[in-house]
Amino acid sequence: MSEAFRGTKLHFMKGQRIAAILREIKSLFIILVIALSLRATVVEAYIVPTGSMENTIMTGDFLIGNKFVYGMRTPDWIGIPYTELGFDFPWSRFPRFREPHSGDVVIFKYPRDHFQKYVKRCVAEPGETVEVRGKELLVNGDPYPLPENGKFIDRTVVKEGIRQPGMFLREGWNRDNFGPIRVPKAGDQIVIGPKTDWDYLLPLMLMDGHEILLKGDGINGEYRFTMKDPNDIARRYISGLGSLVHRIFSSAPYRPKKLEKLYKKYYSQSNLDGELLNVWNFKFTEEAVNYLWINGKSIREFESYSVQQNYYWMMGDNRDDSADSRYWGFVPEELVLGEAVVVYMSWKFGGGPRFSRIGTIIS
Repeated sequence: MSEAFRGTKLHFMKGQRIAAILREIKSLFIILVIALSLRATVVEAYIVPTGSMENTIMTGDFLIGNKFVYGMRTPDWIGIPYTELGFDFPWSRFPRFREPHSGDVVIFKYPRDHFQKYVKRCVAEPGETVEVRGKELLVNGDPYPLPENGKFIDRTVVKEGIRQPGMFLREGWNRDNFGPIRVPKAGDQIVIGPKTDWDYLLPLMLMDGHEILLKGDGINGEYRFTMKDPNDIARRYISGLGSLVHRIFSSAPYRPKKLEKLYKKYYSQSNLDGELLNVWNFKFTEEAVNYLWINGKSIREFESYSVQQNYYWMMGDNRDDSADSRYWGFVPEELVLGEAVVVYMSWKFGGGPRFSRIGTIIS
């Protein structure tokens, strides 16, 4: 065999290997695209990090959620998973089989940090009234029974009139005595005037997608209201992948540099250069209302506001240990992702797998 022929044959075989590798890469890429597309539209895989839904859902359960039932969503963000490196993307929702109903266990984006996903039970639908009296949940004045696997872990009842910090609307409420409060419904008309509850209204405007600014004569610059809570975002930063890596090499507390950048964005008495305002941290005086601008128009030009989407009230089955709507308010239909269906794996932190939980239907 001549050297020229041998060289040609080796070159041909090398070309075949490269072509085979490229075909494998193409196949893997197609599989990856299909998997990500299914995850974004049909099913949702979710790991439960807290006990707010115990004993219906246990800490360490791995869930499959059905996105199809509430209408598949096209992706609204494209980027590197488990990071914020990416960009928002216009999205739409396919026709749904039904709306979320009271009793459904729902997966949704947390209204104060869309990178976090929560799972809670929907206990009140749009237009219904929620109230808690002596730990008993009432919907439209009727007792709402505790789910079969729900529980209370604290026999103490916080008395009516005792204000618990961090409650929604900053009323004199607490976890055991709350409300009544009406869950907004698309088309609701909220009158704007001297008696307007701005703590109730402005979050709805923000979640409906409107820009709200505070500006005017006597105000240095302009400030933008946001639903994003820097404290919630900071907790996500601290508990993320960077924290795990940090603990391997250091015993010092983990405080990533991006925390400083995060808090610099928000106005406070200690950070006068911040440009973002949280609705729930701002005191709405009659004078302050004069400086509110909605989509470039003074709030004084509005006589009422029409709610643009349905909202839901979500609570954990573990009623005494659940950060839910009692603390952060309504969940807009825009942020609803799917219904929790089944446990496909369960891992007790520090104790190994719980095989008995595999295949558990969530209800």
